[in-house]
Parts: sequence; structure tokens; C-alpha cells
Amino acid sequence: MKKILLTFALLLSVLSFSQEINLERGKYYVNGSQISTRETKQLLASNAEALSKFKSGLGKESAGGFLIGFGGALVITDLVVGLVSDVKYPTAATYIGAGALIIAIPVLSGKNKKIKEGIDLYNSGLKNLGETNSNFEVNLIGNQRGYGIQIRF
Repeated sequence: MKKILLTFALLLSVLSFSQEINLERGKYYVNGSQISTRETKQLLASNAEALSKFKSGLGKESAGGFLIGFGGALVITDLVVGLVSDVKYPTAATYIGAGALIIAIPVLSGKNKKIKEGIDLYNSGLKNLGETNSNFEVNLIGNQRGYGIQIRF
């Protein structure tokens, strides 16, 4: 009985504190105030699928950023070495760097879509959560073991 009432109380508290997340120009907003990525993850933690998509988008962003930095550093370093020494330019470093830059394009292309899907999934879950909680049923039941309260969602 205590578990049921605790679950019901937690469900109502989640519903009352759930807030819709808006994404504008790469920044996350709740009720008009900007929140960090960490706070966004904490809000999305209540919806596992939304959190998974959001983290996938952030992972693509990290991997793409690393590839751009790595590729750019290799190309620029090889260019500088080629300008100040008698080494034949371009070397393998330039080709590896250019390859990393090219690979970064498709990696980064889907990041915004994944992040937006995660946030939209979370926001639609909030709307569905509000709709399903409005029609719950509470019954008083009795059997051989005693009396109790039955709550259906």
C-alpha cells in the first residue's frame, strides 16, 4: 500500500514539475530562461528514449568536433613544416588531416536532428503524461485477505 501511494505521489510530483524544453539557435530554454546541457540531461532523464537520442546527438557533436580539430591541426602543422623546411609538401599528414575533415561532415550533419528528436520526444511525452493522468480511477476493494485501495491509470 505504501509503495502504491509513494508511486502515485511521485507521479504527481513529476507531472507538476515537468517543464517543456525549447531549442533556439543551439541553446536550451525552459520557461524563457536558458539552461545548460547538464540541466537538459537531468530533465530528459525521466524519458529514457529521449535521453538516448539527445546523448546520441551530443556524441555526434563531440566526435565531429574532435575530427575537425584533429584534421585542421594536421593540415596546418604540415603546411607550416613544409613552408619553413626543405621537406616535400604535402606529406601523409596533410592527406590524413583532409580525410578527417571530410569525415567530420557526415558525422556533424545529423547531430541537430538527433538532439531535436530527443527534445521533441520528451515534450510529447509531457503532453501524453498530462492526458493519461487526467483519467485515473480509484476503487475500494475487498477480498479474503482484507480491504484495500485500487488505483488504475
